[in-house]
Amino acid sequence: MTEPHDGRGTPRRPVAVPVASLLIVTVVGIITLLGGLEEAEARPEPLGQGAVLDQGLYSTAFVEARVNVEKAELSFEEDKRFVEMVFDVTNLGEETVSVGLPPAKPEEAGFGHSFANSLVRISPAIKKDKGPFAFALAGDEQTNQLHPGLKTKVIVRYRLDPGEQPPDKITLDVASFEYAPGFQDETVRWQLISEAAGESYVPTVQAQVTLPVKAGDPP
Repeated sequence: MTEPHDGRGTPRRPVAVPVASLLIVTVVGIITLLGGLEEAEARPEPLGQGAVLDQGLYSTAFVEARVNVEKAELSFEEDKRFVEMVFDVTNLGEETVSVGLPPAKPEEAGFGHSFANSLVRISPAIKKDKGPFAFALAGDEQTNQLHPGLKTKVIVRYRLDPGEQPPDKITLDVASFEYAPGFQDETVRWQLISEAAGESYVPTVQAQVTLPVKAGDPP
């Protein structure tokens, strides 16, 4: 940038603008456009199929989402079709815990420490009375237990209506756990990492996981 002419036919010398000042202005502008540095940092981590997430109490691999068809046992019964989300879950704690169920709403997750309690939102939303259902597999048997140090396959699923098409993809908002004192007392225990929302607390979404849904047999 150059100073104005001095009126005597001789232009004044250039004025140097510090590079650091320009950088500060640029960074401030970028932060403003992003809605602020704090808001940008608060965005959950986007993950996809095959990702592994450290949830504090669990190490979770997001294996796949699929359509599973259970054939009817009797001729007058209809086949049952389910959309299933498949996880490999390792209990990193020292006690056996339950698989649990995803909450109907994030604010209903409460302070439980079951695995499925951390799936605070499933999109598209599951229809009423169609699920969700959740269980772990121990060989050929279903169980609700996750034992310490063991990697266990967990299925979370819901039923499709006759003729209903499954979604192309499923998105999960996933929270994590911390071993810390409770909000209401000083008991140290595993609980969902949460943040204030008005007069209550809701789980903090650590990651947003999107899984393509593998189609099964046609309805």
